[in-house]
Amino acid sequence: MAHHHDIDRQVRTYILIFVTLMALTLVTVAVSRLHLPVAGAVTVALIVASIKGGLVAGYFMHLLSERKLIYWVLGVTVAFFLAVLLLPLWAHFEPIHN
Repeated sequence: MAHHHDIDRQVRTYILIFVTLMALTLVTVAVSRLHLPVAGAVTVALIVASIKGGLVAGYFMHLLSERKLIYWVLGVTVAFFLAVLLLPLWAHFEPIHN
């Protein structure tokens, strides 16, 4: 019976996330109808899109249960990003030998 309860809880969670995504879609449409200044409209659109993307990635792609892997990949990405940024600096200060 506990297994059935877990499935019901997961289904309720998915339905809640779906309803939230639909509500955020309506918010996006409503904001587009308000004719806000471009900067304000873009800011609201990016905030709503970030929330929606986080919900989809976290729940529908099951990334909330993969935190250790995600942090590891994020760390490697940051390390490579810093290496790419620092590579020109390293090349600039390297003495030229002829």
